[in-house]
Amino acid sequence: MIHRNPNLARLKAGYLFPEIARRRREFAAAHPEDPARPETRIISLGVGNTTEPVLPHIGAGLTEGARKLGTVEGYSGYQDEGLAKLREQIAAVFYGAHCAASGAASSGAFSIEEIFISDGAKCDIGRLQLLFGAGTKAAVQDPSYPVYVDGSVLAGAAGDWTGAGYEGICYLPCTAENGYFPDLEKLPENALFYFCSPNNPTGAAASREQLIQLVTAARKKGCIVIFDAAYAEYIRDPSLPKTIFEIPGSRECAIEVNSFSKPAGFTGVRLGWTVVPKELKYAGGESLNADWTRITGTIFNGASNIAQSGGLAALSETGLAEIHQLCDFYLGNAALIRTALQKLGITCVGGDNSPYIWACFPGRDSWEVFAEILEKCRVVTTPGAGFGPAGQSFIRFSAFGHRPDVEEACRRLEKLRIS
Repeated sequence: MIHRNPNLARLKAGYLFPEIARRRREFAAAHPEDPARPETRIISLGVGNTTEPVLPHIGAGLTEGARKLGTVEGYSGYQDEGLAKLREQIAAVFYGAHCAASGAASSGAFSIEEIFISDGAKCDIGRLQLLFGAGTKAAVQDPSYPVYVDGSVLAGAAGDWTGAGYEGICYLPCTAENGYFPDLEKLPENALFYFCSPNNPTGAAASREQLIQLVTAARKKGCIVIFDAAYAEYIRDPSLPKTIFEIPGSRECAIEVNSFSKPAGFTGVRLGWTVVPKELKYAGGESLNADWTRITGTIFNGASNIAQSGGLAALSETGLAEIHQLCDFYLGNAALIRTALQKLGITCVGGDNSPYIWACFPGRDSWEVFAEILEKCRVVTTPGAGFGPAGQSFIRFSAFGHRPDVEEACRRLEKLRIS
């Protein structure tokens, strides 16, 4: 018989969010909800899954996309790299002066051949591993989104779990002491570095000066940055960059992934994109853009054409207004949660340019705090330890929820006391 991929055996336990769901089910079975007592209902401030309906103009775009597929003139099939109109619109809306809508790349501009439509940032983060060999060194912010680490393990870029991280992965702590920005002197040479801003889970957004430092370090050390900008539309501080490509020199050292999931409510629709500059080269001078074109054409036949129609609607003037409205709604939830925690004397960051709040419970095990909040408040959160060693003693609160649920959860959090 064929042997199992040995990298699967290296993955510790289960993926974070199914584990949270399992513990929630066990708690619910032991403590059934009573319909006559609303306070017994479990409320989730845990997984970052959007909750509000797709707004009308964007929804109409999805509907129209489906309708067109039922007509001879409107039908379309495979679109491996994505609809040209959508790629042009992404270039114009999200990258502005940093991108050109079409044609060959000129100085300081992208061509649409460098923008690839996908079924979501998470999916692309996994597929990007195919560009690199099993021995490629990987570095991550600590804490960080679990897929960066788990994907590296599956691709053979990491060794066994040690109890404090995986062998072969460099964890760069992002803590209150360093302003949630890593010490780039510790970034290994010739490594793939996963960097997310605004960060999931901490909610911290990197400043322009910090991103300049990142690009400078990556170029000096021969690293490639996988820049996850999935939460960029939550940035409200105009001084904060929304894309790594605002930084000079980034085209020689960075790939950017982004998504419609959180700003447009497309978590169930599935639509994202990746930008791979033509200037980006391997050590031997080969083109990453050419290889990514080959990979997407080989193992991916493109995102849903219906989803792409919705994406086009989202990037119209009316659609962008709806995106801003939806992000403002979730930021309003985040402000409520952050205020409730601060009233209890709990130190936290995030929630201003991000839908996540990172709350500190000094000296506590984060899974124990998770259990305490669930038991005392019947509120599901996310334990920080699930995001990496530096996440211990932290809890991530998600602002994705219906407003009445968030308000009720904030009232219940008053039962907490720092111990």
